[in-house]
This record gives sequence, C-alpha cells and structure tokens, in this order.
Amino acid sequence: MRSATARAAFGSLAFAVLAPGVVAGLVPYLLTGWNAPAVTSPWAELRLVGAIPIAAGVAALASGFARFVTEGTGTPAPVAPTEQVVVGGIYRWVRNPMYLALAAIILGQALLFLSPILVAYAALVMAVAFAFARLYEEPVLRRRFGPGYERYLESVPGWWPRRPR
Repeated sequence: MRSATARAAFGSLAFAVLAPGVVAGLVPYLLTGWNAPAVTSPWAELRLVGAIPIAAGVAALASGFARFVTEGTGTPAPVAPTEQVVVGGIYRWVRNPMYLALAAIILGQALLFLSPILVAYAALVMAVAFAFARLYEEPVLRRRFGPGYERYLESVPGWWPRRPR
C-alpha cells in the first residue's frame, strides 16, 4: 500500500469512528439506550425490518469510505480532503450517499427500537447535512475541482439516487 493510500485509509477509519460513529451510533444510543419496548405482533415484525436500512446504510458507508481512499486518495474529513473528486461506485448514482446512509441507519434504529425521537433526530441530521453540503462542501469542491465537478453536479442528483444504468 502506498504511503498516501495508507494515510488516507487510516484517516478515513479514524473519521468513520468519530463522525458516523457518533452521529449514527453514540447519539442514538444516548437517546434510546438501545432499549426497545416489549411489543407483540405486528410491531415485533416491523422492528425486525429496521435491520434492513441499518445493514444497507452500513454497507453504503463502508463503500463510500473505501472510495475516498482508493479513488480520491483522501478522506471525507474536510481537514484531509481527497486529491481527486470521487465519482465512482455509489457516487455514480447520488452525490451524498454517506449522508443518506446515516439517515438510513438512524431510521433503521427508529424502527428497531420503536423510537419516534430517532425519526426526529434523523430529520435533524438530514437538515444539517443538506445545509453543510450546499453551503460548504459544494462551494469548496467547485473551487477545488472546477469544471469536472460542475459536470458531476449536472449529471448526478444530490439527494435522490438515480437509477443505475
């Protein structure tokens, strides 16, 4: 592994533990204690459905972080950005898959623990992510990557994935 790739991998792993780990792990735990009320059918089955968005979100996060390392040779953290704009993998279908993955994980936990507070928290996370993406990330990436990023903005939706081609 090249030195730059190794640094990117280490930085991405550290950032993954800190940012998504806190947003989609620690805060939901603090809000719910990861305790679910005892319920009977049909709610018991609905709780199990929560595992689906959790698994999909974790897979999307892992894929996104891997892309930042392998394709971008950097991290999602603003302090250690990529050398190239990341446009492959899940980034071909939506520009903000990691934010969507966080929401999926939180909403999956909302189902798993039957927690309305986590639904509200997911909405807050998405509002903050949307504002951060529009007000900080997009302007920074426009300046850093220029016309290539502009083409990416024009061809890939930000928040609602396009169908794979």
